[in-house]
Amino acid sequence: MPINSITEHIRAYWRRQIINRYPIPPALWEKVTTRLLLLQGLTLAEANHLRDLSALFLHYKSIDGIQGLRVTEEMRLVVAAQASLLILYLDWDDYQGWRTVLLYPGAFIAKHEVQDENGIVHAVQHPLIGESCDRGPVILSWDEVAHTLTPSEQLGNVVIHEFAHLLDMGNGVANGMPPLHQTMNRRAWTAIFSQAYKSLNKCWAAEEPIPLDPYALESPAEFFAVASEAFFVFPQRLRAALPQVYQQLQLYYRQDPASRSPSARKTL
Repeated sequence: MPINSITEHIRAYWRRQIINRYPIPPALWEKVTTRLLLLQGLTLAEANHLRDLSALFLHYKSIDGIQGLRVTEEMRLVVAAQASLLILYLDWDDYQGWRTVLLYPGAFIAKHEVQDENGIVHAVQHPLIGESCDRGPVILSWDEVAHTLTPSEQLGNVVIHEFAHLLDMGNGVANGMPPLHQTMNRRAWTAIFSQAYKSLNKCWAAEEPIPLDPYALESPAEFFAVASEAFFVFPQRLRAALPQVYQQLQLYYRQDPASRSPSARKTL
């Protein structure tokens, strides 16, 4: 057996040991997942795999509160289950190389340095609800995460957004193109996302409505993250408005959320 195959078998063995040794309590899993609308429609096999990934996430990742926020096991699972949804058909190794998720009670101030056209560097501060850094941490506003538990208030999903950024950084930089599978066409991805990005920018400049949060127009990286939010939260809407973008995301995430029936909540 090739060395790579042996290594993968060993990894899979130890991951299964962790899943079996640190299972998520059934009552807690049921309480959280039945409140998360974007998890409705998963098959029983998908739900079981998501639970395994969430157990690995909770074991390997530290989810800590900032500014006095007390983080409960339920709050940790709310983050872990949604973050794990993105890699349901990817690889656990896509979340390797970092360890920490920080939860602020609400919006937080991020400090960055920017260089102007004259080459002068300025320190700027921005209020944010989420931020992802290469090698971590992932920073989230709990107020925003909590909205994912209230479907009537959910206009986006900060967990999906920030973890999409993290996947995007798999090539070393967030540029709107995560590491694509060998079966995918890099040119097709570039052409489809570039055309959609330019088209929506033109519509927005003409004060016409667009099918995504306007924050998607900040950069190709934000376009990918916001489109990923729509892919999981409002899949039918994204498929109808931007079918080629939806198809590329379907190929990348290896999922088809638009085909899931909301009535399948019981499968969780």
